[in-house]
Amino acid sequence: MAFNDEIAVMNISDLVIKTTEMHTGGEPLRIVESGYPKISGETILEKRKFVKENFDFLRKFLMFEPRGHFDMYGALLIEPDNPEADMAVLFMHNEGYSTMCGHAVIALGRYALDKGLARHKPSPPETEVNIQCPCGLVKAFVECNHLGETGRVRFHSVPSFLFAADVKVSVPGYGELQVDIAYGGAFYAFVTTEALGLNFQTKKTSEIVDAASKVTEAVKSTVKLHHPDSPDLAFLYGTIVTDGKEEFSQEPTANICVFADRQVDRCPTGSGVTARIALQFAKGLISIDQERVFESGCTGSRFTGKAIRSCKAGTHDAVVVEVSGNGYYTGSCTFIAEAKDMLKEGFILN
Repeated sequence: MAFNDEIAVMNISDLVIKTTEMHTGGEPLRIVESGYPKISGETILEKRKFVKENFDFLRKFLMFEPRGHFDMYGALLIEPDNPEADMAVLFMHNEGYSTMCGHAVIALGRYALDKGLARHKPSPPETEVNIQCPCGLVKAFVECNHLGETGRVRFHSVPSFLFAADVKVSVPGYGELQVDIAYGGAFYAFVTTEALGLNFQTKKTSEIVDAASKVTEAVKSTVKLHHPDSPDLAFLYGTIVTDGKEEFSQEPTANICVFADRQVDRCPTGSGVTARIALQFAKGLISIDQERVFESGCTGSRFTGKAIRSCKAGTHDAVVVEVSGNGYYTGSCTFIAEAKDMLKEGFILN
């Protein structure tokens, strides 16, 4: 039987998928370890396309209810095509497949060392783990001690840059707003709480989600994105609402990221922090090695971030950003689907 014919006759009730569950700053991560069907493709972007076109029902199976929820996030481990990589990963969420996820990289750094997936054994004070993401190779550095126990993880981003500054967009209910657009492994629009007439202390998360989603749609309809490496990277992932504290300070600065289909990040957002640092650096608001603390406007969890060196991304002046945080284990799961279950393929309420 040909490979494509195998896909056509695949029965979800025959699959047994095992996962490890983690979270970083409150944002969940479901790591798919075994039971996932064979994936075709030479490169990671080809594999991402193949999974999207052929196995999207498994994203819904794993991310949606009753096994997941509207804001579940997943990591599908695949074979790397980059010889420098210890592992490769595809990211999944309620809408599809991202190109970068910092909270996942932080969790996966620990996971890779703990599971023996890295080429290096744990070596104090930290051990390098190279993770191939759809946006490129990301280097993670995992704290560890002489007992082999792992801890905090920092990672170095792909080249990140400010794509467009002070872009004017017309947002229904808010009029004309000014936003910045920056890339940190994925593209984000940035807008302040002040511009939206909101704040993180007294407004419900749902109000911030509504506003951010309107900004995302307005930017998508106004701005054409492009990335020097691949057109597959040129899409707006979401909008990050910030407290507007962009100039360097020792005090924490807060934000909430709303991405994919109105999905809310519980943590400060690793790729979002990366893009925000790139934005601040491009505007001359921070310098190399000036570390900032970023706080989730949802949970209060924190990441640190800093620009570590200048570089180029095509014609863009770019920067490599270091982000650090803590990932924690929450459990493990074995997922099945009974043939008679009318909801076995998953559903979602929004």
